[in-house]
Order: sequence, then structure tokens, then C-alpha cells
Amino acid sequence: MSAIRRLALEVLGWLLVVLGLAALVLPGPGLLLLVLGLALLAREYEWARRRLDPLRLRALRTAADGVESTPRLLLSILAALALAAAGVLWTINPPAPGWWPVADSLWLVGSWETGLTLVLSAIIALVLLGFSYRRFHGHPEARAEVEREIESADRADESHG
Repeated sequence: MSAIRRLALEVLGWLLVVLGLAALVLPGPGLLLLVLGLALLAREYEWARRRLDPLRLRALRTAADGVESTPRLLLSILAALALAAAGVLWTINPPAPGWWPVADSLWLVGSWETGLTLVLSAIIALVLLGFSYRRFHGHPEARAEVEREIESADRADESHG
């Protein structure tokens, strides 16, 4: 049974890594999926363990950046809400408007699954913004701790390389 569990976790880890890589350029929580995938793979592979902590720290730095100031926080919230609105539009799938310059078949390519993915990505983004806000907004010591960890990891990499 442990072999089946190990195989399932490894398949899930690779799936999350692939989805995370795709979500870096498509709408979605790319860094989060990558970190989760590497966390699962790190249970079995040394190479994944070595890459997990630096990626986790970079994700935390990005989280701190997103809520560093009120304008950045508002921009992040607006981007998540725009993503949700796009998802709702895809789900409703209205006919192509008159101003659409190409074939109607190219209007909102995809289906309700695309819309659902966009809405779920927006929800995840808002939850992560809430986490980031609680942890980093108005807490410069939390941001400084992440920066110290990154510098320490960079120094350790330099001494090993």
C-alpha cells in the first residue's frame, strides 16, 4: 500500500509542478502550485528539497511585495477581481460583440471550464492576498526576516558552488 501511496504523491507532485509552470504564464497561482508540487516531490528527491526552500522564500518575498503599500494592495485586489470578472464572462459566454475584429469562433475560446478556472484562480489570489496582508502589511520585521533567510540561502549556495 505504501508503494501505491508513494506513486500517487509523486504523480500529484509532478502534476502540480507542470500546472505551476503553466500558471506562471497563464492565469493561476503558479508559484503556489510549484511550491506544493516540489514539497510533495521533496519527500523522495534530494533535487526537489534543494529547490523547495529558495522557491518558497521567493514566493514569500512576492507575497510581501504585493501588500507592501496601499496602492500595491489595491492593484493586487483589482487584478484578482478582474480575473474573476473574466471568469464570469467566460462562464456566461455571451455572443461576440460587433467590435470584435476576427472570427466569432475566436471570441472567448474555451468553455465554462475556462471560466471556472479563472474564478478559482481569483479566489485563490484573494485568499493569498489575505494571508499576505496579515503576515506582511505593517510588519516590516516579517519582510526583513524573509530577506535575511534569502540572503542566508544565497550565501550557502555560493559557498557550495
